[in-house]
Amino acid sequence: MQNPTSNRSHSNPQWVKALATVCIYFVLHAYAYAQKEFDVIRDKWVQYSDPANLLNHHLSAEAFALLKQQEKTVGGLKTKAAWQTRQAQMKEKLWKVLGPFSDKSPLNPKVTGVIQKDGFKLENIIFESQPGFYVTATLFIPNGVVTPGPAILFCSGHSAIAYRRDIYQLPLLNLVKKGFIVLAIDPVAQGERMQYMDEKTGKSLIGGSTHEHSYPAVQALLVGKSIARHFVWDGIRAIDYLATRPEVDMSRIGVHGLSGGGTQAAYIAALDDRVAAAAPSGYITGFRRLLESVGAQDGEQNFYHGLSEGIDHADLLEMRAPKPVLVMATTRDFFSIQGTRETVSRVKKTYGIFGKPENIASVEGDYEHGYTQNIREGMYQFFQKHLGLKGDARELPVEYLTEKELQKTPTGQLASSYKGESLFSLNLKDVVALNAKAKKRRGNPEAQKPALIANAKSYSGFRPPSSTDQPVFTGRTAKEGYVIEKYFIKGEGHYPIPYLLFIPDKPVDKVLIYVHPGGKSAEAAPKGEIEWFVNQGITVLAPDLIGTGELAPNNKGDAVIAGVSYNLFFTSTLIGRSILGIQVADLLKLKEVLAKRAPRSELLAMAKNEMGPVLVHAAAFDHSIKRVALSESYISYHSIGANRFYKPSHVFSLVPGALQAYDLPDLLASLVPRKLLLINTTNGNGDKVEPADMKADLEVVTNSYQAKSVKENFSLLSGIPEKPYSVYADWIK
Repeated sequence: MQNPTSNRSHSNPQWVKALATVCIYFVLHAYAYAQKEFDVIRDKWVQYSDPANLLNHHLSAEAFALLKQQEKTVGGLKTKAAWQTRQAQMKEKLWKVLGPFSDKSPLNPKVTGVIQKDGFKLENIIFESQPGFYVTATLFIPNGVVTPGPAILFCSGHSAIAYRRDIYQLPLLNLVKKGFIVLAIDPVAQGERMQYMDEKTGKSLIGGSTHEHSYPAVQALLVGKSIARHFVWDGIRAIDYLATRPEVDMSRIGVHGLSGGGTQAAYIAALDDRVAAAAPSGYITGFRRLLESVGAQDGEQNFYHGLSEGIDHADLLEMRAPKPVLVMATTRDFFSIQGTRETVSRVKKTYGIFGKPENIASVEGDYEHGYTQNIREGMYQFFQKHLGLKGDARELPVEYLTEKELQKTPTGQLASSYKGESLFSLNLKDVVALNAKAKKRRGNPEAQKPALIANAKSYSGFRPPSSTDQPVFTGRTAKEGYVIEKYFIKGEGHYPIPYLLFIPDKPVDKVLIYVHPGGKSAEAAPKGEIEWFVNQGITVLAPDLIGTGELAPNNKGDAVIAGVSYNLFFTSTLIGRSILGIQVADLLKLKEVLAKRAPRSELLAMAKNEMGPVLVHAAAFDHSIKRVALSESYISYHSIGANRFYKPSHVFSLVPGALQAYDLPDLLASLVPRKLLLINTTNGNGDKVEPADMKADLEVVTNSYQAKSVKENFSLLSGIPEKPYSVYADWIK
């Protein structure tokens, strides 16, 4: 006789699915309940009812303070001479945050195809904006053009196919029909310039164009440069190419673009004096309204320390005053239309001081992010007026070109057609050069230590924490052999730092700070790592540092990669801070809480995964942390910059510009003679690295411990199983 349950399950698979669903529900419910047990503020404190946005609010508040100071500065400029001085200063600052280029190299242009169409000719072109860094472009020349004639540089927004897309072809081909020579370029990572192409699928390994911009932007920021520098330079070199063409009148150059193309148009027009007229669309707003609404956008729209250097959208337009500018905007764009209007109003005052208020204008369309016919026609009319080409501004129908007609490379992608440079390879040269300087600097780490710590504090944006705030006690739970107490304390800004305090029934004279990227609850459950330490008599404090646990961000934005909001990292970079620096200050505040609770106890600290750099900085800044253990932490910022691929979860623990002055091994070396334990160390991509392969990065650490005759205090272990309690036992002895 068959098992009736078996018969039932075979005859009614829906019954099995229903049972599985019920089981999953109860498992997830039990897990959620277990996690809720460790909540400190969630659903309990109305004051902190929006924890997912607290990090964003804190960063934005600092940005607003910087912008307010800038408003005061600008408000005091009343004369043309004062504005001319500011223009020169702001251009210098803009090149500084971009990262200046050396002398211009040969363009080596090559026409790969010529097609005659009805009313115009197009030439498909490849040139080098930097040696080996290829730009794909198309030059459109109207039939019967009176030469030399006006030319417009056309910059595309965030589309994988760039100006091949119909929404870009429509205005581009209308400009050509109206008699303008147009040079359209593929922005880097778009069109035929994909940066992370999977050779098997032909698709990006990173994601869309916003991701292909943001991912390498982080590596550029590590060396103190902005990824936007390449967009700017491509545009400037494109204008250099126009200068080689006899058809072009270089006194009548315009630049236009929508969205990301509007960003490029604004940058290029600010920095290249040859641009006679500029019409950025779907970009110009103001950082105040931007941060109040959708937040900082993808990589190329954020400069290294941009806001701390005082650069806002209005500055991009004011740098070129009194040359003509048309700001094109739509009223329902995610780029705040209120910010657009406020910026145009400010810039009009500046142009008025130059005696040319009519040279700054705006046109609006009632639409979302994109074009409307009336703003396109406003753009045609603007260029006709200011580039001296009479004609009808009404929009005409066009016949769209195929992607094949606009293809420049044999395969349709530079990556598979040419062995050229990439954003990564270009940045790698800076990483290698800075690493070579670091090796020279490490010749005498003891003498370099004061400058090292000062640099780490400065670059990370660290600010010493307040010592006057008191913890708020919110509850206690008894466990076998220990109790868990819940607290929060004010963080650096208007946010709490929730934490759990694990207090053994029989405490010893050691206390431990345990930081985990998953927050305080990650190892708080029975049989977790924290319980093991507590069972040894050690009092453990486990926090949710800002950006983790209950304070984890909601990960909204156009640059969320693998669940990580690069947008928040870019915001911290804009204001000259780092998320790490804020977390370090909060960690040291918690250290004081433990020190006051157990003043005669030895303070230990352990960090897991990407929280390692936070602890390394904290311990370097505060010698009262006597023992440091890092588990599965990456070894250096150099390994982030030197690997084509790095782990996105590492981004919050990076310090923009750090490689110009220091790296994590330098800070580790500064911990001598304290006990230092490194377990299963990884590279920037999260891959475990054998000790022999870390020799170069960790040489300064090894040498420092040997020089002090305490090499036994430094342990580097690999291949260690999960929860290596025997290793921990030796570390806490």
